Amino acid sequence: MSRIIGIDYGTKRVGIASTDPMQIIASPLTTLPPDKVIDYLINFLGEDMVECFVIGDPINLDDTPAPVAAQARLFVKKLKKQFPDIPVCWEDERYTSKMAARAMIEAGYKKKERQKKENLDMISAAIILQSYLDRKQ
Repeated sequence: MSRIIGIDYGTKRVGIASTDPMQIIASPLTTLPPDKVIDYLINFLGEDMVECFVIGDPINLDDTPAPVAAQARLFVKKLKKQFPDIPVCWEDERYTSKMAARAMIEAGYKKKERQKKENLDMISAAIILQSYLDRKQ
């Protein structure tokens, strides 16, 4: 079976997560600078089939687009151009950073590890992806 990739887009860092081949569980993979993501995904797709990309939709609590929304939309255009046969789905990303921080505490991450934004971003991507999987079932 193919995997689903979750992406938490940010202007400084992009968190990436993936499902298992059975598409049951989302797991964090990595965090990269935005300009390295397409190359990473090209390599990933060289090893695994991907059914779709799930992108965190940057929406404020009042349902207006967050400041990063315009850049996320530009990123999705690049993604669709590079991978035209793979669909892109948007998933609400509100509260994912808080959920990721809580998950890190519950998982026993030491304070130093919790302070690394890279860890927060890839766990946020996994939460976005798991939310999509839960809703899809």
